[in-house]
Amino acid sequence: MTETVASPATVVVAHQDQHYIGGEWVAGESGEFIDVVDPATEEIVGRVPSGTASEVDRAAKAARAAFDTWSQTPVEERLRILEAAVEAFKAREEDLVRVMSMEMGAPLGFSRAAQFALPLMTMETATEILRGFEFEYEANGVFLQREPIGVIGAITPWNFPLHQVALKVIPGLATGCTVVLKPSEVTPLSSVIFAEVLEAAGVPAGVFNLVQGAGPEVGEAIAGHPDIDLVSFTGSTRAGKRVSELASATVKRVTLELGGKSANIILEDADFEAAVTAGVGGCYLNTGQACNAPTRMLVPRARLAEAEEIAKRAAEKFVAGEACDGESPLGPVTTEAGLHRVRRYIEQGIEEGAKLVTGGSEPASERGYFVKPTVFSGVTPEMTIAREEIFGPVLSILTYDTEDEAVAIANDSEYGLGGWVWAGSVERGREIAKRMRTGQVYINGANIHPYAPFGGYKQSGNGREWGYYGFEECLETKAILG
Repeated sequence: MTETVASPATVVVAHQDQHYIGGEWVAGESGEFIDVVDPATEEIVGRVPSGTASEVDRAAKAARAAFDTWSQTPVEERLRILEAAVEAFKAREEDLVRVMSMEMGAPLGFSRAAQFALPLMTMETATEILRGFEFEYEANGVFLQREPIGVIGAITPWNFPLHQVALKVIPGLATGCTVVLKPSEVTPLSSVIFAEVLEAAGVPAGVFNLVQGAGPEVGEAIAGHPDIDLVSFTGSTRAGKRVSELASATVKRVTLELGGKSANIILEDADFEAAVTAGVGGCYLNTGQACNAPTRMLVPRARLAEAEEIAKRAAEKFVAGEACDGESPLGPVTTEAGLHRVRRYIEQGIEEGAKLVTGGSEPASERGYFVKPTVFSGVTPEMTIAREEIFGPVLSILTYDTEDEAVAIANDSEYGLGGWVWAGSVERGREIAKRMRTGQVYINGANIHPYAPFGGYKQSGNGREWGYYGFEECLETKAILG
């Protein structure tokens, strides 16, 4: 790994060496830093302070002190500040697109179309909701008041760095909560710019706080802190269990969005060419680093050969290349550990008897954490690659004989985050979707929707984000009688 000076494609992030606590940019007290690596080049492109539990304590106390005023700030004023944040976010588009391409390896086109566009969508949707949200109403003779829960501790992942930040922070601010954010130490630079955006929009001191650092130090301190009323975590199931354990000591609310192993059921009457092609593209979205990626493709047994042919053709259109050239449709996986993990899964799939249709575990480039787009067939439900989340561009094709069997295979998972169904009609697809034990199901390639609740069943977590449901997670309900 080599360190390089900033190139024309590198954005200098002014406050990368600092936390943002109580409305001030402050140096880290540990004097230690965490390097940020461009996974396309393996070069160090930035650094952030390695935070401590005492810095979390300072941030939580600042958020607690700011809560009384912010929670009572008129909705119209909160709305004005959020609208200003939207405009400030738009003004930093070029910086954010390049920073996210640089810190996580996303191709520039995808960084603009998803990594920038998704958080912007969340911010704009939140302002729409806030304009008409009923914090007080009467139902069945009872006066009900929805109040901000308090201080939110937000712990976010690296695969969609600002999308997950916005999903937690913006509804929190809109509902009158204050926030302590710990972004992933893998992709922390975009969150520095996000903090600059909120500062420029006039978010009062202490209402939003940013503490950089690793999970065992900063994340665990947030989860267990007595001044934090809600911890909202997105990440691995293993880490989510640890967050729940620590949070239980103070009986705070916990929302978790964890792993997934989503099934894509392609029915006999579906447009097979479109379904298989889209299924490959969905699996490879963000280089397969999406918790709801349709990584298990279920096809009728009699049409397996056809599915293999289409999937091979679709997969081989994806070519790994450096993220910042603006041309490659498939960036690297974001960490070196992730690279080794994905390659081990591919090797394990071969060892367990799956048929390698295309791809493999060999390096896809001389430098960078690039993985060959891979398709397995002949996968059975008990194989490791059919059960565990790989988080890379690896598709498993399974077969079924009846629709009941397809649903049973789809539900035979410890996860329940997402699902896909392809059918000859939306109505037929919905009948299958209703039987799938998952938080979301996309029929015939439907697009995401900013008002659709997002979250999972089983070990994919609890709670829901997006739209009105993101607001509800940040609120307590009070009944006033008489």
